[in-house]
Amino acid sequence: MDIHILKSSIANRQSSITITGSKSESNRLLLLQALYPQIRIENLSNSDDSLLMQKALTSNAEVIDIHHAGTAMRFLTAYFSIQNNQEVVLTGSSRMKERPIKILVDALRDLGADISYLENEGFPPLKIKGKKLSKSKVTLKANVSSQYISALLLIASRLENGIELTLDGKITSIPYIKMTLSLLDELGIKSEFKSNKISVQAHVSSDKSQTLVVESDWSSASYFYSIVALSELNTEITLTSYKKDSLQGDSVLAEIYKEFGVATKFKDNSIALTKSSNIDSQLSIDLDLSNAPDIAQTIAVTAFGLGLECYMSGLHTLKIKETDRLVALKIELEKLGAEVEITDATLHLKPSSIINSDVSIATYKDHRMAMAFAPLGLRTSLTIKDADVVSKSYPDFWNHLKSLGFNLK
Repeated sequence: MDIHILKSSIANRQSSITITGSKSESNRLLLLQALYPQIRIENLSNSDDSLLMQKALTSNAEVIDIHHAGTAMRFLTAYFSIQNNQEVVLTGSSRMKERPIKILVDALRDLGADISYLENEGFPPLKIKGKKLSKSKVTLKANVSSQYISALLLIASRLENGIELTLDGKITSIPYIKMTLSLLDELGIKSEFKSNKISVQAHVSSDKSQTLVVESDWSSASYFYSIVALSELNTEITLTSYKKDSLQGDSVLAEIYKEFGVATKFKDNSIALTKSSNIDSQLSIDLDLSNAPDIAQTIAVTAFGLGLECYMSGLHTLKIKETDRLVALKIELEKLGAEVEITDATLHLKPSSIINSDVSIATYKDHRMAMAFAPLGLRTSLTIKDADVVSKSYPDFWNHLKSLGFNLK
């Protein structure tokens, strides 16, 4: 399904949107619930990824296909490695078979796991024979994806002797590691994170029932920050449900978007985003997104829509996402008239006063490409190809844009 966005404006200067739970928190809690069934979860994400995670954790199938869900692939690789006497094949889409998993598999093998590759060495699909893991010390490269680290931490309390994890190199996406440890803490699982070492103690489960509420997704909120930034002064959009002391790394949006003239006000588990000031066209944005790479696409498009120069670093993990997001951003922004330079870890967007109209944006089977470019409908007409890819993380996205006044065909 393609969606054509005719140049639009916000119909109601004060609007309200309800976004479901964070995919990142939901998938972590779903795995922990499988390990500790007394957990109850509220406000789960309705994303494809979380639905696939739920299905996989409750399935008795010998072959589990997680399609494009990278988080699920990593978390489930760890989970099934400790399921005694259970054997599964974990596979995914053609793109998933190109996404590396060797670093995690090597770490699990060091702990004693029985995992083999069925096609290409270092990539899914995987054959996993679940067993009891008694080893506890392991070293992991820290500069690739924090999901490898979180996968180990999530199963750590069910290892016979817990885990002592040494991180080798510069640690990427620290907020996501802290999110995992905070969720363990809520369950009474003790951990320690000092310098480049993380330890998690083995945990004896109690029968005490516990309900955990998932905060709404900050990555999804990023598109509304972009919409407000590209809107007229005093436009306000309220989003629920959000916490000021969020566990999510992407909550840094509230600080970053001050530079784009967007103010954030926290009240009663919601955030009100207001276009509070216009931006000096000479402004240059310089950001290190090592801890929040998933919002890079949104920021790049916002900056382009406002005609600003933008330099972003810390983006090395974007090359192994649903697509190579740095290459994809360069190609699609340049269609619109931008001048973009990229390396393996940086993106430099040069200021431009031109936005080409009626451009067709390819999404590369990447949900964030579709949603990041949609706010440009406030500045020009464009087409988003394969727009239903948004269901991976945010199935309600297009309906929410319609409710704001976007003219979608």
